[in-house]
Amino acid sequence: MKMIDVGDKQKTERVAVARGFVAMSSATVGIVRRGESEKGDVVAAARLAGVMAAKRTPDIVPLCHPIALSGVEVEVKLRKSGVEVVSTVRTVDRTGVEMEALMAVSAACLTIYDMLKRYERGMRIEELALLEKRGGRSGHWKR
Repeated sequence: MKMIDVGDKQKTERVAVARGFVAMSSATVGIVRRGESEKGDVVAAARLAGVMAAKRTPDIVPLCHPIALSGVEVEVKLRKSGVEVVSTVRTVDRTGVEMEALMAVSAACLTIYDMLKRYERGMRIEELALLEKRGGRSGHWKR
């Protein structure tokens, strides 16, 4: 096993967008919408967890390069049947930020689950996926 050598690659702007969804009942979505979660502001906590997780990705994912992130955005949107999370991560570096975008969404979804499990244990984290990546040798890819 080894970490891939990216030393010969050029530093370029790289962007990755990922998405996840926490499926839950409309009653539980209502708790979030009304700000009634006993643990506090679910949306704010999820956004913060996502940003923090993106920054710590190499500490969690084996062989993932530590890179200088230039931006991390985590959007949390309430839907009728759950909560959608979308992260956009940017860098100017030698390797991409796909793992950081996916990590941000994962942590945000887990935080949502944790803050709401008291109200609904049957929630499901679904559809974790990379939506888009730009930059680097392989160029632009979109789901």
